[in-house]
Amino acid sequence: MDRSRRNFCLGAGAATIGAAMPAAAAPGDATPGRRDGDPAHRWAMVVDVGKCVGCQACTVACIMENDVPENSFRTIVSTYEVTERGKAGSYMLPRLCNHCEDPPCIPVCPTGATFQRRDGIVVVDNTVCVGCAYCVQACPYDARFINHETQTADKCTFCVHRVEAGLLPACVETCVGGARVFGDLNDPDSAVSTLVREESPKVLKPEQGTRPRVFYVGLDPRFQGKVDGTPTLWRPSGQSHAEKEHA
Repeated sequence: MDRSRRNFCLGAGAATIGAAMPAAAAPGDATPGRRDGDPAHRWAMVVDVGKCVGCQACTVACIMENDVPENSFRTIVSTYEVTERGKAGSYMLPRLCNHCEDPPCIPVCPTGATFQRRDGIVVVDNTVCVGCAYCVQACPYDARFINHETQTADKCTFCVHRVEAGLLPACVETCVGGARVFGDLNDPDSAVSTLVREESPKVLKPEQGTRPRVFYVGLDPRFQGKVDGTPTLWRPSGQSHAEKEHA
């Protein structure tokens, strides 16, 4: 069992038996108006770009786990064609909802369907969502879409149903290169806390001030502002095969 899985399972087990200490929760997690989730936790993900091979196992796992409709993605690995010093190569950038500490998708929702749980996970109540797409437009990370089957907003939830059962998100569980690490930022001994503390990872679009909780180790500064790209296995209908992001 790898370090991230071992630490996560141990942390989840401690929470189940009440061993987690509420005093460790970050001040922001007690924000009035948040509901659901345990405020003793602040879930986050660290992505090691150097370990990502672009296999899209994470994308497939997410689609199967969350019944994501065709031509839509909750997570995906965007690929960029890079030419440097006369040599061409590819750059992989895994993407998903950043579960921001200050998510811009929430204040624009007219029905309160999009909200942040007390453990930091941003979710959508599709029984309340009216499919106006305001949140889709507000997200600076292109991480939301309107589900054409439910006609409501959809996005990554960190597989909250799995997390609450003490399991890892599907994308983390199936990452063949171990590029994705998931855990509790409020636990100083967790793998994610250690990586954030020791590796000084970057976040996408830091100028937005959203304080993302998806961190990137080894992120090339040239790609820090990029959130689009060309999927290597799937393309939404109508997207030209020749469409490719150049850096």
